[in-house]
Amino acid sequence: QVQLVESGGGLVQTGGSLRLSCAASGRTFSSYAVGWFRQAPGTEREFVARITWSSGSTSYADSVKGRFTISRDNAKNTVYLQMNSLKHEDTAVYYCASAPRRGLGLLLKEYDYWGQGTQVTVSS
Repeated sequence: QVQLVESGGGLVQTGGSLRLSCAASGRTFSSYAVGWFRQAPGTEREFVARITWSSGSTSYADSVKGRFTISRDNAKNTVYLQMNSLKHEDTAVYYCASAPRRGLGLLLKEYDYWGQGTQVTVSS
């Protein structure tokens, strides 16, 4: 199993920044990539960004391109999501998840382990 723990959420004003962390432990060698997803009340969980452990290849949802940056520290088994220029519509619970194999990483079904989530609230 792969255990994932998110941290770094909180309350921030519009235009502000936050950095989320996702610490992985356990059978991390079985993880090909880590993705960030988010879910606002009454909505479906949606893809935000993804990064592969080996090459650091990244992908982003159109809604966050140019504002969010995903990165990883392989030595610490940790993935980060730097969120800048935050908007009210970024308010959601943010989850990180581990994907065991190669793929686009856009779909929930590509991920087999999930963290518990961290709340991000952007006040307008």
